[in-house]
Amino acid sequence: MAVGKEIRLKITSIKNTQKITRAMEMVAASKMRKTQDRMQATRPYSRKIAQIIKHLAEANPEYKHPFTVQRPVNRIGAILISSDRGLCGGLNANLFRLALRQMRGWDAEGKPVVLSTIGQKGSVFFSSIGANVIAQVTRLGDRPHLHDIIGVIKTMIDEYSNGTIDELYVFYNEFVNTMTQKPRFIQLLPIRPEEISEAERKHWDYIYEPDAKEVLDQLLIRYVESIVFQGLVENNACEQAARMVAMKSASDNAGKLIKELQLIYNKARQAAITQEIAEIVGGAAAV
Repeated sequence: MAVGKEIRLKITSIKNTQKITRAMEMVAASKMRKTQDRMQATRPYSRKIAQIIKHLAEANPEYKHPFTVQRPVNRIGAILISSDRGLCGGLNANLFRLALRQMRGWDAEGKPVVLSTIGQKGSVFFSSIGANVIAQVTRLGDRPHLHDIIGVIKTMIDEYSNGTIDELYVFYNEFVNTMTQKPRFIQLLPIRPEEISEAERKHWDYIYEPDAKEVLDQLLIRYVESIVFQGLVENNACEQAARMVAMKSASDNAGKLIKELQLIYNKARQAAITQEIAEIVGGAAAV
């Protein structure tokens, strides 16, 4: 039964693959819980500092930090956050599709894009299509730290401060829930002030110590770093959730394929047995 043997080998191979995908699913589920906890722990800080910065951009008109000044846009900078590894469904592909669509739109407006990447998948993809990648960092692991990405952030801040770029954006995947990860991008620089009514403006302000310039010069750098780091943490949670779902789907598909091959094998085995019986009966009748 050459056909039966071949089918048995396929079934064995798929079962081995299924064991691997199930193990990867469990590992991803374990890591997902940890990355979600970390993401939830960092969200309040990033949201609050973003709110404060947008208030400050409107609340202190006597000193305008360069990061809050709108200027003509001739060139755009972007930081793209992707995963280091694959096997996470369409997570990276959806983000790259969004980034490419937006970058082509900017190019069509005569605003070339300078790109920095965090994560190996983004670095490899955009380098392969000839994008202007000026900084990259990869292999950050499952628990990245802010100091791991300081170099990339500083490169883009220096580009903005030097006037090489006039706007800075960050692309990443936002964690909605286990089944949903949403690719998005937000503008980091220049900072757009939060809309505040005249009544609200009269009832609050900030006291600066030692002075507004020194506080804002330091705080706005921390703001950019915190938003990019939050995007990295969100993307990590998205990666583990997407990988868990993808591996579960792969395991389920492997189970269906095993059942189909098992049915084919049984039919082939039954046909071989029937043929052997027929040959025996035919031989006995000839004698």
